[in-house]
Amino acid sequence: MQLHDVWFVLIAVLWIGYFFLEGFDFGVGVLTKLLARGRTEKRVLINTIGPVWDGNEVWLLSAAGATFAAFPDWYATLFSGFYLPLLLILVCLIIRGVSFEYRHKRPEDKWQTNWEHAIFWTSLIPAFMWGVAFANIVRGVKIDEHKEYVGTLLDLFNVYSILGGLVTLSLFTFHGAVFTSLKTVGDIRHRSRKLAGRLGVVTAVLALVFLTWTQVSRGDGKSLIAMAVAVLALAGALGFNLAGREGWSFALSGVAIAATVAMFFLTLFPNVMPSSLNDAWNLTVTNASSSPYTLKIMTWLAVVVTPLVLLYQGWTYWVFRKRIGTQHIADAH
Repeated sequence: MQLHDVWFVLIAVLWIGYFFLEGFDFGVGVLTKLLARGRTEKRVLINTIGPVWDGNEVWLLSAAGATFAAFPDWYATLFSGFYLPLLLILVCLIIRGVSFEYRHKRPEDKWQTNWEHAIFWTSLIPAFMWGVAFANIVRGVKIDEHKEYVGTLLDLFNVYSILGGLVTLSLFTFHGAVFTSLKTVGDIRHRSRKLAGRLGVVTAVLALVFLTWTQVSRGDGKSLIAMAVAVLALAGALGFNLAGREGWSFALSGVAIAATVAMFFLTLFPNVMPSSLNDAWNLTVTNASSSPYTLKIMTWLAVVVTPLVLLYQGWTYWVFRKRIGTQHIADAH
């Protein structure tokens, strides 16, 4: 295996880590409208992800940075062709971070309500848009012989990509509901478990249709295995959620996300961004990669830095591992 193949795998792992971790805090943000009853319960939900949401975004920065350094042509075509959707995601992530920090700065009801609306929408929109983006990458977009995207914004919103967006949105919301039941106590825990059951059924239907479509149009034997793992893991997550085993349910919903992202990358390889105009114009791990020397330096840096990041994030989750409930929220805020 050559270094550009190794970095394709590493970038896939970074996206898996990002969607596994950021997926549940997007889901919790959406649940502030779907699940929470009153401001106190909203604060409980926000507090479950308060210590970790910003650390989860490190995986996105790492994935984007690794793509820029390892596959500059992929990065250039992707970020220019998908400029407006990715800008929308970026703006949402900025506003979302500000919302978490500013919501409690003033006691006025209108002030806090506005920031809570912002948390909901800036969680829902990226959860949907990431599915749209990755579905288009898998499906192929209009790339010409100069490695430039020549389509329009409307070309990115087709039936397949919209279905992909609905899958990621529902999957992340289900993941967030299971995480909420794992991290809370009392009535909110039981209601989140019930909601997760309903969300899981909708997610399973959408995911089965989307993954089958992907497998039929782009898949091979390896992607079929990933699809089977995703479907079985989602079914297992639903079963354990019904049995009240939140830890197993959360782990398996994470496996379902990981297998889905893995299927995306397995259907792509050796391409990184297929052209819908001409297969000869596909961006591949070979023609879109950096020089071997650059990839070698990046590999050594990754070997040193990655364990440190994993240790720090693991320590953060361990420190904030306990459940919380409305009784842990002070009356005065």
